[in-house]
Amino acid sequence: MATRAQSGESAASISKKPRTARGRATMRKLLDAAAKEFGEHGFHAASISGITRRAGTALGSFYTYFDSKEAIFSALVRDMSRAVAEAAAAAMPDGISGIERERDVTSAFLSFAREHKEIYRIIDEAEFVDPANYRAHYENAAGRIAARLDQAAHDGDIAPGDNEVRAWALMGMNVFLGMRFGAWDDSRNPAEIAAVIERLLRNGIAPPHRSGT
Repeated sequence: MATRAQSGESAASISKKPRTARGRATMRKLLDAAAKEFGEHGFHAASISGITRRAGTALGSFYTYFDSKEAIFSALVRDMSRAVAEAAAAAMPDGISGIERERDVTSAFLSFAREHKEIYRIIDEAEFVDPANYRAHYENAAGRIAARLDQAAHDGDIAPGDNEVRAWALMGMNVFLGMRFGAWDDSRNPAEIAAVIERLLRNGIAPPHRSGT
């Protein structure tokens, strides 16, 4: 499965974009350390010194790429959004479409949530710390899902319908499944949970038709 964007280049402002492999590696360390710091302490209690200590970098290195705690938090939200998109893309091999593709994306997201449990605290706090990127995170994810559903409907792999509504419903389902079976409790097999979702998408929850009724 893909992990968070390896270079981290686009997480910085244009003026502070790293120009060398060493710079990109340093930014990656800072973003990974920030995920741990914010995930453990929350935005307000987290500190720049805590981030640099976790990253094993000098305080000056932080300010080479980020102007403030708010700046690295916003960069981290965008970075995590890209990571979710990469994880979903990696779960969609050629030849898989429609319901099977959504099943595999669900399984991939559950695995991602287990590896990056801090994403729930960070994204939740973004609603108040960085509302623009908070909204973009969900709107971009819903847009990707809707595009998949549009293509699946065009190919005849799912029934036609309002794919914007469907996309938000699928996204909400995956978010809370990841919370319950990823961040809170990772004892169940992601493939088993994804199979339940596949059956839900195929058959709904209405009782089977009974002959003679």
